[in-house]
Amino acid sequence: MTMAGGLWGQLYGDAGMAALLSDRAAIAAMLRVEAALARAQADLGVIPDGAARRIVAAAEGLDPDPADLAAGVAKAGIAAQPVVAALKKAAGEAGDHAHYGATSQDIVDTGLALQLAQALDLLAGRLAALEERLAEKAAAHAGLPIPARTRHQIAAPTTLGAKIAVWQGMLARNTQRLEELRPRLLLVSLHGAAGTSTALGPQADALRARVAQALGLAVPPGPWHAARDGMAELAGWLSLVTGGLGKMGLDLIQLGQSEVGEVTAGTGGGSSTMPQKANPVAPEALVTLARLNAGDVAGMHQALIHAQERDGTALGLEWNILPFMLERTAAALRIAGELGETLAPVPDRIAATFAADRGRMCAEAAGFLLARRMPRRQALDTVAEALAQVAADDSLTLAGALARLAPGTDWARELDPARIAQP
Repeated sequence: MTMAGGLWGQLYGDAGMAALLSDRAAIAAMLRVEAALARAQADLGVIPDGAARRIVAAAEGLDPDPADLAAGVAKAGIAAQPVVAALKKAAGEAGDHAHYGATSQDIVDTGLALQLAQALDLLAGRLAALEERLAEKAAAHAGLPIPARTRHQIAAPTTLGAKIAVWQGMLARNTQRLEELRPRLLLVSLHGAAGTSTALGPQADALRARVAQALGLAVPPGPWHAARDGMAELAGWLSLVTGGLGKMGLDLIQLGQSEVGEVTAGTGGGSSTMPQKANPVAPEALVTLARLNAGDVAGMHQALIHAQERDGTALGLEWNILPFMLERTAAALRIAGELGETLAPVPDRIAATFAADRGRMCAEAAGFLLARRMPRRQALDTVAEALAQVAADDSLTLAGALARLAPGTDWARELDPARIAQP
């Protein structure tokens, strides 16, 4: 269940993530779990060493076509059962010792944890690269004034570096969140059919520890068959990542729109009938991916409502939603990385915006300067009168109006956007 490879695959999908989440990758992960289980049980004397060797060899040699297992999945309602059946058949007489004491969901969930470890490594790498690139851009443009906009209106001078630093900050916090999440998520699942470990015998704790160590996973404090908060937390994190990138995308759309044109990023897409256009396809995709993931978080939270010790309806939600959320996040990071490489200011357009504004965006700063020498109310009234004069005279700037109303200050200097934009 991936987007990559289809008509929209190069826009909303990601081939790298799709490969990690493919059916073949899921089967390989489950077989790896079965091999680790057999080795650990042989080490503990639970199954014969010779049987374990044959099971491991069979697991390592199996590469079934997912299509051949689809009917078995449809019947069982879980992917592990036909995989285990194929393993037992391939192991011959030793097959009776395969999957010993485990339940199908143990294998599915532990296999998923292995896939997620790779998936998170991919995402972490792209996060780090993008954060580094944006940090470079923020530093490079830390002194470049640009209008800040609040509620779609010009508000006050800021810098392009400060805008970019907002995007970068979200990436940095999401990197930190990921490191906090991994230990709660990348867990072995091995507690048997009802989560009691009964069929695993008195060495269940030791067995879990050995399997976890072999697979590079952590040991959970208890069964998580029906406790899906780790997966819901992952979904929330994925939405935070794409949401932050969606904010970046929306900012780039607005900064690049025809009437503004203060920043460029990416190459844009052409119109079939309007050759003058360069549509912001990549930033738009960031917004779309963010909104899709935000919507799917609700489905993952629905999967938390998990009946008793096992609930196929809840698991089905997770299986149908999570892969797409992961792939969208990978796609968003890839697209944002490409935009980050090409992001650049358009100084002439920025200067034109400042010129057209005639200093009105500096009204807040003017009010605070005046309040140093007169009552705050009087200062605000003076600025309001200056703004009224600017509105009535297209040739007048706020600095010019204030020079008439409150002489004695070098208003052109004090209201220089480059001066005000620096903290």
